[in-house]
Amino acid sequence: MTEMVHGSIPMRDVEPVLPKWWRTIDKWTMSCILILFGVGILLGLAASPPLAEKNGFEPFHYVQRQAFFGGLALVAMLATSMMNPVLVRRLAVLGFVGAFLALLALPFLGTDFGKGAVRWYSLGFASIQPSEFLKPGFVVVAAWMLAAGQEINGPPGRSWSLILTVTIVTLLAMQPDFGQACLILFGWGVMYFVAGAPMLLLVGMAGGVVLAGSFAYNNSEHFARRIDGFLSPDVDPTTQLGYATNAIREGGFFGVGVGEGEVKWSLPDAHTDFIIAVAAEEYGLVLVLIIIALYASIVVRSFLRLMKERDPFIRLAGTGLAAMFGVQAMINMGVAVRLLPAKGMTLPFVSYGGSSLIAGGIAVGMLLAFTRTRPQGEIGDILRGRPR
Repeated sequence: MTEMVHGSIPMRDVEPVLPKWWRTIDKWTMSCILILFGVGILLGLAASPPLAEKNGFEPFHYVQRQAFFGGLALVAMLATSMMNPVLVRRLAVLGFVGAFLALLALPFLGTDFGKGAVRWYSLGFASIQPSEFLKPGFVVVAAWMLAAGQEINGPPGRSWSLILTVTIVTLLAMQPDFGQACLILFGWGVMYFVAGAPMLLLVGMAGGVVLAGSFAYNNSEHFARRIDGFLSPDVDPTTQLGYATNAIREGGFFGVGVGEGEVKWSLPDAHTDFIIAVAAEEYGLVLVLIIIALYASIVVRSFLRLMKERDPFIRLAGTGLAAMFGVQAMINMGVAVRLLPAKGMTLPFVSYGGSSLIAGGIAVGMLLAFTRTRPQGEIGDILRGRPR
């Protein structure tokens, strides 16, 4: 009788967290991430001993550090993937504010480690790159703004997200870190497109990027040097690109053999930016194709699951995270085969790097949280006018 008068009594979700998480998580995507991490350890065993020897460390010093930071990344990924979208958004906002403030303070407190770009904070025992932690937080915040802008009488979310994006891209370009700046701009552009941006506006933005690139080329020696090296018909065999290109050529289909590669003795960044060259030389095209398939599987499966999502915020945030993850991998491998100018960007979960590993774990954890199965119909039901 009480239910007839006052309506049905709301049911509490009493299912334990772990069983519910296991039932709703995308197990294929999570498996691909774990395999990539294992591949990173395998390649680290091959690529890092020469650098460890050069710096006076034990042969597997960098492998041990990669395993440690990778373990932290996996813990962060699993913990984040268990959260609901609202909690993910709240923590992402806090993380974004902290990373943004750290980015503002970089010119005064940061260091370049002799690489010509002030991108890191040195802690003595380790270093932190704020832009790595900024990316996942930025995607979630920008998606929140864009989703809010779609609501009736909602705030001007598109304008706010554009202002935020331009501010961050400008700060990154001043370091200079054009690779991360392009990645941020690309991620925002994908979300803006999914949110229903006019095609004319996107064409105008592309023109603006070309103008900004021309300005940077004429006013930044760092940027101009990389573009000139990319456009040059001849590759200097004593440069990083030269060593990487030769290693990929020598590897062939099956590679020269485990531990038999030579490029790791010549490349200072063999364990980070050019680790795919080590994979191609020692294990051949076979392993490279497996790595590409793993990244493609993560991105495609994420997009397919997000296509069924009704919540605009979840759909936009998940799309931005998946797009940035896939494009970062594509840029890293594209640089190694000289399809793109040198960017100084790691290969997610494979390259060595504490900041990139942990931030990547957080980003993928967010993606897994957004792509979990939820009790809802497909978005196509709304378009066809079916009841929820």
